[in-house]
Amino acid sequence: MSTARVLSTDGIPQQDTAPAWRDWMAQLFNGLQTDLYGDTRFDGHLYVASAGEVVLTRLDAGRHRVVRDSHRLRDSEEAYLKIVAPWSGTAQVHQNGQQASASNGSWVIYDTSHPYEVANPQHTEHLILMLPRRSIVQRGLNPEGLMGRNIGGSSGIARIALETMRSTYQELGTMSAPLAHRAGELLVEMVHLSLQELAGKGTARTQRQALHDRICAYVATHLRDPGLSVEAIATALNCSKRHVHNGFAGQDTSLGAFIQHSRLQLVMRELRQPELAQHTITDIAMACGFNNSAHFSRAFKAYAGMSPSEFRNR
Repeated sequence: MSTARVLSTDGIPQQDTAPAWRDWMAQLFNGLQTDLYGDTRFDGHLYVASAGEVVLTRLDAGRHRVVRDSHRLRDSEEAYLKIVAPWSGTAQVHQNGQQASASNGSWVIYDTSHPYEVANPQHTEHLILMLPRRSIVQRGLNPEGLMGRNIGGSSGIARIALETMRSTYQELGTMSAPLAHRAGELLVEMVHLSLQELAGKGTARTQRQALHDRICAYVATHLRDPGLSVEAIATALNCSKRHVHNGFAGQDTSLGAFIQHSRLQLVMRELRQPELAQHTITDIAMACGFNNSAHFSRAFKAYAGMSPSEFRNR
């Protein structure tokens, strides 16, 4: 088998690269939305190869964010589990109220049959794997509750899985089709074992991780409440504010940033909804938990790279 270069902005006029990339992503991935942080030019390359039912992709591209909304999911689509394993840059995955990031030496996994967002805030080179969800379920493991998580990669089976993913992609060009198919089955087994190990850890997860999950769940269900705060969460969970902050110790973002980013993501999703086109941006922001329009506008521009009105017009 040979690695096929399927997408490249090389040779396209610079002013056309950004819209071309957005169109490609929407066409190839059933309406996947792409945000380029306000950039008007884009440099991207996508190389794809298959190992049986497993699709391996090398993405070499500028900063961007992809979003899959619930209204774009189709019953006819096969559900896939998707893995991002960076060589350079970072990938930040948001799904089911969970958020996880990965950089070189680790990998994250999410389910394409549920809404998700993957942010790549800098130039990235990622190895991306897609494998049928049923291939994991058929092995007796329910992936629910394991998605939107960093699997690791520095030790144990997760490290073996990561090394297998990388070496398989690099050697696919020398493999016959039957051998590539067997290599794909091996990849599925490595992912299955890694998820199985993660599920086992879940039964004995640390109190901090359990607290973090409880906080994320509370935030997800109270995001529209302008009174959502550390104090409110502490009261609801019957613990101190310090204990609540401890639940986010070691995370990539603070609890305050997590709440704000979650609200901004909610606003971005609603600004894309055609049925909300008659609502003002301020009304949508207030309905998503913001209580100050000036603060919202500054926060949105810092997060999305453009004003709310520019984002809606795009």
